[in-house]
Amino acid sequence: MTAIPEGSAAIILAAGKGTRMQSELPKVAVLLGGRPLIRYVLDATFGAGLDRVVAVVGYRRDIVAEAIGSLPVLLAVQEEQRGTGHAVMMAAPFLEDQSGPVVVLAGDIPLIRAATIAELLRHHAGTGAAVTVLTADLSDPSGYGRIVRGPDGRVLAIVEEKDATAEVRLIREINSSIYAFDWSFLSNALGRLTSRNAQGEYYLTDTLRMAALDGRIVEAIKVTEPSEVSGVNTVEQLAELEAARDRMDGRGGEAGR
Repeated sequence: MTAIPEGSAAIILAAGKGTRMQSELPKVAVLLGGRPLIRYVLDATFGAGLDRVVAVVGYRRDIVAEAIGSLPVLLAVQEEQRGTGHAVMMAAPFLEDQSGPVVVLAGDIPLIRAATIAELLRHHAGTGAAVTVLTADLSDPSGYGRIVRGPDGRVLAIVEEKDATAEVRLIREINSSIYAFDWSFLSNALGRLTSRNAQGEYYLTDTLRMAALDGRIVEAIKVTEPSEVSGVNTVEQLAELEAARDRMDGRGGEAGR
């Protein structure tokens, strides 16, 4: 396997409460197959060859730190959850000397594979993109941000569902919340984010629109197995991913390894 770009780093977003999980635990500390969700994401991240990892923690961060255990992960604190863009802002001081690309992952996507993260980084570096996003086609895309493409197929923006028009909500290609960024672009774009949206938050997804407007390359890779990039927001989704993990493992997949 070809190595990932030199100097690559990762930011894992792990500050949320997970209020629909019927648990007092932070969402990323909820167990799947007896292991915290974030451990699956970390295993895939380190398995891809990334050795500089920052986790953004917030709600009950002591429990998240316990779930991370002895893994060599730097902890950035997001005291107030003001969106994904704000979370990455909290991680930025740990990456001031960063030169290589940075992967951003949600900490509640347990079936992501190391091979997929590595391929994302290689594709990103090979195209010279400002940002590359993992996407998937879902029969029911409810709750996910939608990938908006231009007539030439290029990604123009990600639109969060609460901000989407009826036409955009018909799009089935969704944002996985997993990206590779050119760090110099992202560090600049973070300072240009605003909270003028339906949720009053700083959306990391707005950086894709910025890149497109700046004339930078925005790339997307679509996974063939949607479960690989599915997040966990409810007890029902947790059960679905448990079944998907067993199915993927049964056919020789690498999920959870």
